[in-house]
Amino acid sequence: MRKPVVLLLIALATPLLMGAGQPVPSRPVEFSDADKAELDRISVYLNRVTTLKGDFVQLDPNGGLEQGSFAISKPGKMRFAYRLPAPTLIVSDGRTVAVANTQLNTVDRYALSDTPLDLILGDKIDLSHNRSVVSITHDGGNVVVNARTSNNRSQANIAIVFAQPELELREWTVIDNQGQRTTTALRDVAAGTPLEPALFILPVKHKP
Repeated sequence: MRKPVVLLLIALATPLLMGAGQPVPSRPVEFSDADKAELDRISVYLNRVTTLKGDFVQLDPNGGLEQGSFAISKPGKMRFAYRLPAPTLIVSDGRTVAVANTQLNTVDRYALSDTPLDLILGDKIDLSHNRSVVSITHDGGNVVVNARTSNNRSQANIAIVFAQPELELREWTVIDNQGQRTTTALRDVAAGTPLEPALFILPVKHKP
């Protein structure tokens, strides 16, 4: 069950929760004026986002492909529903992240505050002063925010990609402790669409 959690980051995802409960670096990185301006521009974009919904495609290190739909409502709420035969549903209600396996009838819960989800789901995002952010790079016309989940890491283990020139959250890649990469790409994204509150009700185990 930890693999899907990692893939969301938030960790978007993670697993997403890798590094949960671990301290972040004690001092933020000192960025150049150009990088700080770019991070501030991305922060403004993320702070303007209220809701997002669409589909996602997830590529794991072994070439496996999984798909599903997602919904995000800031601050802190998200839902990632994997298409069958994958049995995974991940929901955050703004306080708790629940990872359900509908096949095994299990639900694991984590405190939202113990995850790196504030990188994209926070109410007031300030990436240039976020101690988790390591660097900002550019790749094929996109801008990439590289972050780490604990001060035990010397390098970033999460890369969040935004499309340019009009900023749009596009995808993220998570690197696990073995150096393997899992990428989650967003598709057909709609912003600012009203979302039903029921989407963010935490799943529970079904009674036998």
